[in-house]
Amino acid sequence: MSRLHIEAHVIDRIGWLRASILGANDGIVSTASLIAGVAAAGAAQSSILVTGIAGLVAGAMSMAAGEYVSVSSQGDAEKADIARETAELETQPEFEREELIGIYEKRGLDRELAEKVADKLMAGNALEAHLRDELGLTSEMSARPIQAALASAGAFAAGAALPLILVPLFPGPSLTWIVSGASLLFLAILGVVGAKAGGAPVGKGVLRVTFWGAVAMAATAAIGSLFGTTVG
Repeated sequence: MSRLHIEAHVIDRIGWLRASILGANDGIVSTASLIAGVAAAGAAQSSILVTGIAGLVAGAMSMAAGEYVSVSSQGDAEKADIARETAELETQPEFEREELIGIYEKRGLDRELAEKVADKLMAGNALEAHLRDELGLTSEMSARPIQAALASAGAFAAGAALPLILVPLFPGPSLTWIVSGASLLFLAILGVVGAKAGGAPVGKGVLRVTFWGAVAMAATAAIGSLFGTTVG
């Protein structure tokens, strides 16, 4: 009895995965750094909380806007390439055929087989063949600005909420250390999740996010302690 073989590839989720991991990482690091810096400066608990909430809202909106603009620009470039390929297929079909043949020959096919493959694909969907094999454009990698913006903003808010909930739970001078330590743990967990979802080595993923998170929080805490400016 034959069985249907279904493969799940990481590339199928690369768009939302990148935006989500980036958003959550930024949410944890930026909000924890804000809280650590303001707490180290001796600010009142209410001021620390307001600062953290403001950072969450502003960061989520900024991430959404940034992702939307960036991915929309990518989408505009893709549309321009598609329009150009469409026009070239209509006006220079033989030249486009030779391009495909050349691509397949470079991949190891002999001339005769490359011609057969190119002719077969162009008879089916010439534009799709050129977008995929000449430009590397696929449906999995195509720009989705709204999806990227929502994933990034939601992930940022979720990440920022983690250090933020610690503020009312641990008032006092120890807040800086508690938020910093807990946030490094959150980042380590995020590194594990991101590595597992992306099929990457776990150790590398954890080290990557925790190192830069520690640097950011240490820098802001040092600045807060140095200037001792009370926010309020």
